[in-house]
Amino acid sequence: MTLRIALILGSTRPGRRGDQIAAWALETARAHGGADYELVDLADHGLGNLDEPGNPNLQQYSHDHTRAWAALIDSFDGYVFVVPEYNHSYPGALKNALDYVYREWNDKAAGIISYGGWVSGARAAEALRLVLAELQLATVRTQPTISTHASFGTGAFVAQEGLVTAVGGMLDQVIAWSGALRGIREAKARTATAA
Repeated sequence: MTLRIALILGSTRPGRRGDQIAAWALETARAHGGADYELVDLADHGLGNLDEPGNPNLQQYSHDHTRAWAALIDSFDGYVFVVPEYNHSYPGALKNALDYVYREWNDKAAGIISYGGWVSGARAAEALRLVLAELQLATVRTQPTISTHASFGTGAFVAQEGLVTAVGGMLDQVIAWSGALRGIREAKARTATAA
């Protein structure tokens, strides 16, 4: 069965640059191969501020938007987060989306493509890694970073030298780890069914 990897665009901000980066990353991933890739734009999911009264670990969701989000997140084997840096961290919309569900993220792999000004979103990626670890997502080491100063010099996104190679290396790691972690999820499901 083919692995499914979501590229999650972590900004909903009007005028964001991430939509251009995410579209480029999706095209690059599809050319790279090794999995089926789908773009998940948080702006398309209308999650609003977290409004679930229960603990997401219990998966007893009260709202249709949460159930739809849970089903979508659960359908993937791994993720690539396309994340900007806002004030030394990542956007609140992404934190909110992560917090809506829990088990649906567990035992999967994640890569991060960060973008921003002076440090190309590196601090956002590091802050995101802490939260992903708590969600039992294994983040891969290779972390492509994009300087918005260099990449948007003409107004439109232009991938800088070496970015395709960096993204390919990250995808190879996400694919390998996603395949290995799928086996762990399947073993846990068999154990739960037998219990």
